Amino acid sequence: MVNSLSVKSLFFVATGLVLSPLLAGELRQSRLPYTVPGTGQLVAYGERGEIPRPAKNSDFFGQDATNNLIAPAYVDNKDGTVSDLVTGLVWMKTLGTKMTFAEAQDALRDLNKKGPADWRIPSVKELYSLILYSGQVFGDKSIKLFIDSRFFEQPLGDVSAGEREVDAQVWSATPFNGLTMGRDRSQFGVNFVDGRIKAYPLKDPRTGSPRRMYFRFVRGNPEYGKNNFKANGDGTISDLATGLMWQKGDSRQGLSWKNALAHCRNQTTGGFHDWRMPSAKELQTIVDYTISFQANARPSASALFDFSRIAGPDSKVDVPYYWTGTTLLDGPRPGNMAMYIVFGTAFAKPVDVLVDAHGSGAARADPKSHKEGDRTPVYFGPQGDLQVALNYVRCVRPMNSVS
Repeated sequence: MVNSLSVKSLFFVATGLVLSPLLAGELRQSRLPYTVPGTGQLVAYGERGEIPRPAKNSDFFGQDATNNLIAPAYVDNKDGTVSDLVTGLVWMKTLGTKMTFAEAQDALRDLNKKGPADWRIPSVKELYSLILYSGQVFGDKSIKLFIDSRFFEQPLGDVSAGEREVDAQVWSATPFNGLTMGRDRSQFGVNFVDGRIKAYPLKDPRTGSPRRMYFRFVRGNPEYGKNNFKANGDGTISDLATGLMWQKGDSRQGLSWKNALAHCRNQTTGGFHDWRMPSAKELQTIVDYTISFQANARPSASALFDFSRIAGPDSKVDVPYYWTGTTLLDGPRPGNMAMYIVFGTAFAKPVDVLVDAHGSGAARADPKSHKEGDRTPVYFGPQGDLQVALNYVRCVRPMNSVS
């Protein structure tokens, strides 16, 4: 299978040992230009928490822990950088201090003068490649980071300065094509303390001064994040960059997480029988961050894909949220929520007005199950995020798999 790693390589990755040059070369040769690493989620979860690994075609089969996802693999270069052997990207090991975008550009120029000269602020797709859903959070308290802390420094928010532990977000170079909270020009960032993506205002909403956040510079593999879609004429779309095949259409109805997993297991689109739910990192690859539903009145993805339309909580036409096979460990019952990706409006009600709080392309989490008969919108968390629980799904399979 293209992108597969040898058992020996996987052992070295799982145990955190240094790979030999031979094994490192094997990983590089297995890589497509936009190879998507797995989420690091090796434990299976049901609707309320951890469960034994489900058997094939049984309830909850098809989530990340049961799929043949590519194990993340890193090498510490002992010079302040870390090489990702799956993506081909090279990262700065440390974050330094929080900076404004202008300060980050100055720091980047200084770094490039020292050479190599191709360091950059990562796109949100590059940055999200580092996320690991073996992490855990409890509200605004960190339990385990959502990044491999053996290789990367990731501080917590400074509680002594009035921050929350989750206030340690890392900014990307990807702007949101719209306004968050109905007023703010924003830039996408990844939170490696709580496992989510959202667009953060460029200015502090309280003071109006430029906002400071962390930056992790990257270099290498300029092809990472660039899709190469091909419509196959049979209800499927191949991404020749990632090696993933997608359904052109979606489930056409909202489903609980358990039923969405079953929906994908039962699909035969294109004559294939190995469809499954995508991981959060896989589904995020098809987001087109140059598009937002707010600015363009269309889903933030290639026009090759068909998206259902729904009535949003504001009664206007919108796009549903889409489930992934990735569980988010958060709150008093870790395992009862799963990640979803936003291709439309990321609704929230922080006060009494509905707003797009996070932007098209955000990655958030919803409860996996929905109380029968309860269709009342629920708004949850510090920003009043809309909780849906009956989300849609678009199934995926590896292009080269023999179904």
